[in-house]
Amino acid sequence: MSGPENVPTLDSLLTTSTWTHGLSADQIEVVRKTITERSVRAGGYVCRRGDAVEHWFGIIEGFVKLCSNSRGGRPVTFTCVASGSWFGEGSLLKDEPRRFDAIALRDTRSACLPRATFLWLLESSMAFNRFLVNQLNERLGQFIAMLEFERTLAPDIRVARCLSVLFNPLLYPRTGPRLGISQEEIASLCGLSRQTVNQALHALERQGWLRVDFRGITVTDLRGLQTLASSNDNHA
Repeated sequence: MSGPENVPTLDSLLTTSTWTHGLSADQIEVVRKTITERSVRAGGYVCRRGDAVEHWFGIIEGFVKLCSNSRGGRPVTFTCVASGSWFGEGSLLKDEPRRFDAIALRDTRSACLPRATFLWLLESSMAFNRFLVNQLNERLGQFIAMLEFERTLAPDIRVARCLSVLFNPLLYPRTGPRLGISQEEIASLCGLSRQTVNQALHALERQGWLRVDFRGITVTDLRGLQTLASSNDNHA
């Protein structure tokens, strides 16, 4: 059983976040003085579409869905954000209301870095700028892949792509082989029904790429899973 020393903290998030590694001692001090922590219960909002953009968010612990509704009212999930990840930098760089909802899929603790501190780092730290360029580039690649993803009818490929995204080392630096993610959460991310996700996961399990149990998924062959995820074949 994990002890209290294993519980993620705001300090541990900052220590392990790569964007802090290039900051000066004075810059780190400003970050620590201005950043705050917020807890959100499962189903609650970390932030809402239409809100004024006041913070950059990091996930200390939990799992968050970034989503919106289409003009026809259909819910659209853009991506999910896991522990150790940061999101919302694009919104901070634009002077407009937030364009998506961030909904906690489980009880979540988030770090909230004020817009003023974010913009100050943007002006004063070349290392922070480099991190943001890489982060935005990875996010752009993720969303471009989603356009192809939506045209892929095979559920096993769609699920493989959803899971593979969570192993992006820049966007999700804490991801290990064991994913504490439910089939409902995968379904939300993939835009599939839970039943279809269940069938796809067991198909992937039969191929030896992962193991499924009641508490989550263990990826046993990440390279094989990523190879399938990049496939254009219709396996379903």
